[in-house]
Amino acid sequence: MSKTKMGLQHLLNPRPAILVGTYVDSKPNFLTISWAGITSADPPTMSIAVRNTRYSLKGIRENRQFSVNVPSVDMVRETDHCGAVSGFNSDKARECGFKLFDGELDKAPLIEQCPINIECEVLQIVALGDHSLVIGKIVESYITDQCFTSGIPDIRKINPLCFCTLTMKSMGYYAIGDFISGTNAISRERGAGDQL
Repeated sequence: MSKTKMGLQHLLNPRPAILVGTYVDSKPNFLTISWAGITSADPPTMSIAVRNTRYSLKGIRENRQFSVNVPSVDMVRETDHCGAVSGFNSDKARECGFKLFDGELDKAPLIEQCPINIECEVLQIVALGDHSLVIGKIVESYITDQCFTSGIPDIRKINPLCFCTLTMKSMGYYAIGDFISGTNAISRERGAGDQL
């Protein structure tokens, strides 16, 4: 099988398209990013990589809180808008018609229309070139009631929006694909297949 060298590329795809919420200059603001991930189970933490020039980073630094709102595919316009417009000179929550709700934290606004919402307190901010890696401790999480099947969260009902950047021509938003298989029950019993 032949391979084509691609150089220094971010080929890890697809990635979740998320709306990061914080308060900046006393108003809620949301930023679209796709560089996010889980970092620890105990304590439960996650990370987001935010470009240093982003207006939202100011609010995250000042408040030490942020929210992660996972939009469904029917929110693609709002999600794209929040990534293309600066909150410095616009009110994205109003422009997108977001209904906000309060959780446990007072500076991590949550979007009701998003099927998943996660509140985080900042543990650490690491400067990494043109981005800052923000590591947050998960304080609380929420799933819309209609996104359960038999009491279990259903990814098909959540229908999360993904983002891909394999090439400039294919860069954009995608939906997740079909269910292929469950995980190996033996691996689940042991906890992981790659332990010391």
